[in-house]
Amino acid sequence: MLKKIIVTGANSRFGQELKNFKSRYKFIYRNKKQLNILSPKSIYKNFREFKPDGVLHLAGLSRPMSVHESDIDQSIDLNIIGTCNLVKACNNKKIKIIFFSTSYIYPGRKGNYKENDPVLPWNNYGWSKLGAESAVQMYKNSLIIRACMTEKPFIHKKAFSNVKCNFIFHDEFIKILLKVINFKGVVNIGGKSQTIYQFAKKYKKNVKKKISKGELPSKIYMNLEKVNNLLKKCK
Repeated sequence: MLKKIIVTGANSRFGQELKNFKSRYKFIYRNKKQLNILSPKSIYKNFREFKPDGVLHLAGLSRPMSVHESDIDQSIDLNIIGTCNLVKACNNKKIKIIFFSTSYIYPGRKGNYKENDPVLPWNNYGWSKLGAESAVQMYKNSLIIRACMTEKPFIHKKAFSNVKCNFIFHDEFIKILLKVINFKGVVNIGGKSQTIYQFAKKYKKNVKKKISKGELPSKIYMNLEKVNNLLKKCK
């Protein structure tokens, strides 16, 4: 059972949302100045100071998606090498790592992807996350969460009506995370399978329809049977 958990990327959108939640876990929030994932020295310094039994790894590079195409050095450094540094340190100190991956590592052609389905990212962001996953997969004291989430409220003026996914807001995602955080392996976490427009329309009445013309695959939604079974065990 985890008790004390270092959170990397504390200033991220998700990190800020997590701070609003009370839980039985003691979260130690560290921003990039306090814990630099590109510096093993910085990582070990934090481990010595706080003696955690877990690391919730939020630090990395996400949006804008275009940066993963235009600056692959930054994408590789922050999403792959930084994660590898953390995994090696966690392995050395026998500390569990909880890593946030993405539904973007699935091909997006057929939908309803299970955790053991073949993966094939369709953009560089997905590849950077899969590269990080490869390291985490090697370390058995880990939980990999393939997530499909977004911040609340829905920020865009338009939403794809021909792209089906599992969007869930950060606050609802956190409720699930706190229940499954002690499990290990790989788990998909998201919300109801529906088009992005259907999701957005419920919370933003004036959102307009948009057709994806290759920006996103049409079927990036995941199968959530595993996480639902885990949640039943938590009751």
